[in-house]
Amino acid sequence: MAGWNADTAAGPLGSGTVTLVEGSSFCISSANGDIHPEHPHGVFHEDTRILSRWNLTVNGQSIEPLAAETKEPYRALFAGRVPRSDGYADSPLIVERLREVGAGILEVITIRNYSSDAAECVVELSVEADFADLFEVKEARIQRRWEENREPDGDTLTIRAAWEDVRKGVVVNAGGADIEAEALTYRTVIPPHGEWNTWVSVVPKVDGTGPAEPFAHSAAGELSPRDLRRQAWVSKIPVLHMGNRSIERTIRRSYDDLGALRIEDPRHPDRIVVAAGAPWFMTLFGRDSLFASIMSMPVDPSLALGTVQTLADRQGKAVDVMSEEEPGKILHEVRLDVSSGLALGGKSSYYGSVDATPLFLIVLGEVSRWGFGAETIAALLPHADRAMEWIRNYGDRDGDGFVEYARLNERGLINQGWKDSWDGVNFADGRMAEGPIALCEVQGYVYGAYMARSWLAYDAGDEALATDLRDRAARLKKQFNEQFWMPERGYYAIALDGNKRQVDACASNMGHCLWNGIIDEDKAPLVVQRLMSPEMFSGWGVRTLATDMGAYNPASYHNGSVWPHDNAIIQAGLLRYGFVEEAQRISTALLDAAGYSEGRLPELFCGFDRQHFTAPVPYPTACSPQAWAATTPIYLVTNLMRYNPHVSEGGLWMDPVLPESYGDLHITNAPMAGGRITIDVSGSEATIQGLPEGMVLHHGTRPWMSDLVQKARMPTKD
Repeated sequence: MAGWNADTAAGPLGSGTVTLVEGSSFCISSANGDIHPEHPHGVFHEDTRILSRWNLTVNGQSIEPLAAETKEPYRALFAGRVPRSDGYADSPLIVERLREVGAGILEVITIRNYSSDAAECVVELSVEADFADLFEVKEARIQRRWEENREPDGDTLTIRAAWEDVRKGVVVNAGGADIEAEALTYRTVIPPHGEWNTWVSVVPKVDGTGPAEPFAHSAAGELSPRDLRRQAWVSKIPVLHMGNRSIERTIRRSYDDLGALRIEDPRHPDRIVVAAGAPWFMTLFGRDSLFASIMSMPVDPSLALGTVQTLADRQGKAVDVMSEEEPGKILHEVRLDVSSGLALGGKSSYYGSVDATPLFLIVLGEVSRWGFGAETIAALLPHADRAMEWIRNYGDRDGDGFVEYARLNERGLINQGWKDSWDGVNFADGRMAEGPIALCEVQGYVYGAYMARSWLAYDAGDEALATDLRDRAARLKKQFNEQFWMPERGYYAIALDGNKRQVDACASNMGHCLWNGIIDEDKAPLVVQRLMSPEMFSGWGVRTLATDMGAYNPASYHNGSVWPHDNAIIQAGLLRYGFVEEAQRISTALLDAAGYSEGRLPELFCGFDRQHFTAPVPYPTACSPQAWAATTPIYLVTNLMRYNPHVSEGGLWMDPVLPESYGDLHITNAPMAGGRITIDVSGSEATIQGLPEGMVLHHGTRPWMSDLVQKARMPTKD
């Protein structure tokens, strides 16, 4: 994923850690609900830790955890008990903490007394707010010391802090508590078999000085603003029923996580984009948000439009060595409230990504294919052309026809493809490649970008441009297959290094080349054979690196692990080239893996063989939920449905190849060209009701954009 997990690794969150997320806010706590500043815990809002300690004690005792259950992505229930002072094992005092995350947190604390005697209780919450930047917490390098002022006033505690000219603030509201500077204290007597409860909220102050936005406690039976937002999301997305209940649960979990990862563009609140993932990437990323947009198209295509529009607004305008901005380039990441000394490139936007720009063009092609208005697409075409200019003028650094990368300064990412860890690109013997590096999958993305822009040009009546771009794509495909293919190995080099040598490791990257169709038909069977070999396929998915490579490590970030999104893209490529059985095998493996984590696929897991460990081995710092992992199950199933609209062509193509074990599929409320349709799939048979006027269901596979452009019979250049 992006950047900061890659070159500056986070420490593990710890066993039993609970992560809640809502928009650009999230909370990380221990299994009993406590937050400890010495761990990567806290309540974070707009990339700042607004709550660094939140420790609950009863009669001086910390709560012993019993259970922690995530009810929704933004709400969890913690259950624990108060240890007895006399040493007996069983305690009559049970504590529940129901926590909800928004712009801060709201927590309802309930203590139940299961004894026949009344219980005197002193309930105390220790509170600290260090206002550390997200990266300071993640990397355990908190250096700034704020000038702090704590102001108890009635039912509230206000914590203000200043550092140079920056002001921060947070307000704790605790009705009925004795409020002191360091803690909130309640004194109560709980009757036999009775209970006591209270609620506490913590919210940031606007700009550190203005009044805090209220975090109201909903009355019993009322929906909170977070519930209402989720309800609005659920009302606009498909409702799915599958014969296989385990897969159905996984898809529904994906819907929930995708809904929680939506964030607003601060400049355009009407635009919703996809954040990359929790806990450390609750912001817009180029590559991650674009991939998640593609994979979630059948659920909510407006996410792709919002993502493309937002990235277009922030498209590079000038050359900036520190942020790696270049004219026409699509950014790598945005941070909302991070000290410039901590962010990549020293600014709130960092552009060190070689693949976000061609992916931007591919997603724009998808947005057009899904039927957004001609005026909407026309407004984005100048940005598409600027992206094309970046590919030619900056992406292809040496004029050899391939797009390569080399970081522009010592603070940037060493590797700038999706495997962006410092050691993510290496030779078969384990030596690291030196740049500038031309990745194989990036050439596939560029090929896809040419074809997407070619179709957009043809659709707009510009046949000359469409033909030129199609011819560019054809030349790139020929050159790619000549220079990246290793006939003696039977697979493609992961990259060309700075000396144009083939970087000969066997890696999953070449599977992305199937996705965009840049691989020659005669070479595809050998690529598939290698991807599905025991060295590459773990039983849970395709590894990022084969086990017989020098850099292989099943517990590494990019050199032997299994990434769900990587596999979903490979699966789509397998289907494109007609390898249905292999695509089904990958899909079933990943959906099986999701069953071991309550239906949620993590960012990645370790690459140990399924015969070695009977459950997927977690990767310690994997993000969860994470955008392209959350959208992977959606993409896997819709790919197997071979469900592909092309609104300007007036058609919806369906040719399902779902395995029998998935059962029948029934989907209602599915978005299509401004309307809603109902889909039924049973075996290889598909029916659709409610297609918009002018659209026709085709029983078969959709022609790819490259084929559509070819069939347009446009004149070709000599």
